[in-house]
Amino acid sequence: MKKIHSLLLLAVIIISCAQIKEVHTSSEKNIKADINFGNPYWQQHVDYTMDIDVDVNNYQYKGKQKLVYTNNSPDELNKVFYHLYFNAFQPGSQMDVRSLNIKDPDRRVKDRISKLMPNEIGYIKVSTLKQDGAAVNFNTVGTILEVTLNTPIKSGESVTFDMVFDAQVPIQVRRSGRNSKENVALSMAQWYPKMAEYDFEGWHTPPYIAREFHGVWGNFDVTLHIDKNYVVGGTGYMQNPQEVGHGYEDASKELKLPKGDKLTWHFKAPRVHDFMWAADPAYIHDVLKMENGIDLHFYYKKTLEEKYLKNWKDLQPKTAELMTYFSEHVGEYPYKQYSVIQGGDGGMEYAMSTLITGQRKFGSLFGVTAHEMAHTWFQFLLATNESLHPWMDEGFTSYISNKAENEILKENKENPHAGSYRGYRAIVSRGFEESLSTHADRYDTNWGYGTASYSKGNIFLAQLEYIIGAENTAKGIKKYFTDFSFKHPTPNDVKRSMEKVSGIHLDWYLNEWTQTLHTIDYGIKSVEGNEITLERIGQMPMPIDVEVTYTDGTKQNYNIPLRMMRGAKPTSATVIEDWGWAYPTYTFEVSKKVKSVTIDKSGLMADMNLENNRFTIE
Repeated sequence: MKKIHSLLLLAVIIISCAQIKEVHTSSEKNIKADINFGNPYWQQHVDYTMDIDVDVNNYQYKGKQKLVYTNNSPDELNKVFYHLYFNAFQPGSQMDVRSLNIKDPDRRVKDRISKLMPNEIGYIKVSTLKQDGAAVNFNTVGTILEVTLNTPIKSGESVTFDMVFDAQVPIQVRRSGRNSKENVALSMAQWYPKMAEYDFEGWHTPPYIAREFHGVWGNFDVTLHIDKNYVVGGTGYMQNPQEVGHGYEDASKELKLPKGDKLTWHFKAPRVHDFMWAADPAYIHDVLKMENGIDLHFYYKKTLEEKYLKNWKDLQPKTAELMTYFSEHVGEYPYKQYSVIQGGDGGMEYAMSTLITGQRKFGSLFGVTAHEMAHTWFQFLLATNESLHPWMDEGFTSYISNKAENEILKENKENPHAGSYRGYRAIVSRGFEESLSTHADRYDTNWGYGTASYSKGNIFLAQLEYIIGAENTAKGIKKYFTDFSFKHPTPNDVKRSMEKVSGIHLDWYLNEWTQTLHTIDYGIKSVEGNEITLERIGQMPMPIDVEVTYTDGTKQNYNIPLRMMRGAKPTSATVIEDWGWAYPTYTFEVSKKVKSVTIDKSGLMADMNLENNRFTIE
């Protein structure tokens, strides 16, 4: 029996080693050599080739799509899923019904989808789909195409999907569509059958209700055939400039416009996870060439009022300043062009480009451009799953664009994020706050979603300046970009980047701020002689900065680290004994008679009750 057991054990060991070797070999061959905190990092890859014929008279288009899909996961895939976003713009869709039932509907949507006529709706209808040349079974369920594969896609394997589809562009309701309020003909976002993301958490196939996205990194080769009077701009590099003109061509070379009613526009976009384009016969196309070799493209309607046309001209050098700011403070922009395009229904970011509405005062036009361009770093290069973590997208973008605006426009605001703090305190005080861990689609109110994603997400970084120091936060952002650009980072990844540059433990902060509704409230309980007693009233613990003013007019600053931090931020203040979170009060002594005590003079701590943050002895 002993011998049999030994043989069985040996066999198990041999099989296990073979399996480990097989996985290791597969990983080596197909996965970028990268270790994410001890776990092999992998992500799927797509290569799209699309040929699109557009009929601008009925706002319909026919498409052929070739998609080479590489399964870099360790899993065998029996199904794949595509997003068909335009199907949301139909009466009775989940997006329509959600807008009809939510407490505070988006003013751009409201009941508009429910009233669309058949020639106004959006749709994407897949007529044929093949896997490596063989037809596969598929089923359209709302905005998702469910595909049952003929043969599984093994780990490390690439397959080719060939698709033929027909589509109709909806009336402009939200982000995408035709004939916007500013009369832009075509804003083409979320317009093609898009492979859903499969990652370490599995498939991501939420129905589209006009919130957030998650996409697979890859390369796009897109050919558009459209009426020759239309000017097209968007994602990617123009491949045939001499055949289209409209500001793309090289003036030193002969323009070779083809005969017929349509022009062919050919774009390629490397290493992106989405593709947007917009088209209008009245577009002006300006190009500003930066000294660093990046071309900035601007598309706006020549029919705009003179004051708006001037704003679009004035915007161009300021956009170059934004490009420089973000590259210096986050990470270098890796592409050779960026486009700012009038279109859409407000402002929305896309790969190498943005759609923004154009009839704005200059401050508003600059502000929306700053925010949407900043998304290039926080979402398109640091491609978080914004459906699960919209605060890492909208919040971080708000943080860096607020700082950029403050510097470039010389606004000299002491705290450029003050609006986010006000918004956060307002929603908490009225009882409508929801956790940052809520899926973007499942917030009870648009107000709750917006405040969580934009305001509380912004405060996550602004408050880190208070916890680990402004310099460490700035270094942490750069490290985060260096380590996770062209990937799909998670909340833990940004936390670890900040920990590595600061040496401070931040697991408590990530948990409290993003996974609970705990609030911060510290107060000055008493000042008796030379003893100052502080109290923690709120559930969320924090390190505390205290300014003490003495009766002789002098001042002294103290820093009380939170014990769980296992360290203190760089500071000129006197660092005193740390405060364990379980203790509700903290007492320390000073050397002179006290006149007043102030908690957090910077205002960067999101304390809910500021009235108990100052104590003055009369």
